[in-house]
Amino acid sequence: MTTLFCRRLRLEIDLTRCHIAEPVLPAGYRWVEWSPELLDRHAAVKFRCFETEKDGQVFPSLRSADGCRRLMDYIAANPLLVPNATWLLACDDAALNDLADCGTIQGLASVPESGAIQNVGIVPEHRGRGLGRALVQAALCGFHASGLTHISLEVTAANLPAVRLYQSLGFLVTKTLYRSVE
Repeated sequence: MTTLFCRRLRLEIDLTRCHIAEPVLPAGYRWVEWSPELLDRHAAVKFRCFETEKDGQVFPSLRSADGCRRLMDYIAANPLLVPNATWLLACDDAALNDLADCGTIQGLASVPESGAIQNVGIVPEHRGRGLGRALVQAALCGFHASGLTHISLEVTAANLPAVRLYQSLGFLVTKTLYRSVE
């Protein structure tokens, strides 16, 4: 049996050396602050974001609703969760006269002054509107407000739009990693 590998990049940003603009959402979108009661909503939107993406092959937890729920259970129970860097995005759904969740991001502290962005996701039908940029900016502002200055994340190298987004915000590639793909 042949093992396939996926190239991943570790990117880092030093918030003391760059300015992160306040995030701006397009009309019709709203921020939803972290609350433990939103765990199911984060898990559901995370599943919609990743179920058909390469990351769903690399990370089995992202390709099932149950896996995304277990992942969010782990993140929510983690004492290193940074609530200021954990967001849900919702959009006004005129057809339902309700809000529909369309994006998610979580932030964790790792070591003193350092944080890590987890699982930036925008559901496919809302991509290309600057929502990913806004989510990352909101997380970075939240990390900064929490006193964390060195932030990292990992991204699949083939996800060029995400790599370009992170680099445009000031992230630098610091390491290349290889993960087996199931």
